[in-house]
Amino acid sequence: MAVCPVDCFYRTDEGVVLHDKDICIGCGYCSFACPFGAPQFLSKGAFGSRSKMDKCTFCSGGPEANGSIAEFEKYGRNRLAEGKLPLCAEMCSTKVLIGGDDEVISSIYAKRVSVREASGRYPSNDIFGWSTAYGPSGSPAPKPTPADKIPGAKS
Repeated sequence: MAVCPVDCFYRTDEGVVLHDKDICIGCGYCSFACPFGAPQFLSKGAFGSRSKMDKCTFCSGGPEANGSIAEFEKYGRNRLAEGKLPLCAEMCSTKVLIGGDDEVISSIYAKRVSVREASGRYPSNDIFGWSTAYGPSGSPAPKPTPADKIPGAKS
């Protein structure tokens, strides 16, 4: 993540974005920059002091050697190295949380949408995909609302 002043983020071979807890300084820039809200800061003491950043690891461990005690103590079990799904996805009773390669996940969601379309619950494929959430590629960025149009805002 480009906003990190100490460059504690890295991407695993599986494509999971992780951070090194030994390098993180807890500045909080990542929490403002992440569109998914993944970075979390646990309240650590009185007067709003906080800890270093923490986030879901998708059960893929950390930068220490796979299966090491240090990795387990800081990041939990490395289920991906064992060929397993993250525990939340494996245990999800409604199968809303799923894991796997992006092509597999996309096909599962597309199939779910087509089933709902056939039942008449959703009108078209326009409700599915990245472009629905973030706009089609090449579309102009949204214009900010002028301060004089926001009730209570100072101009």
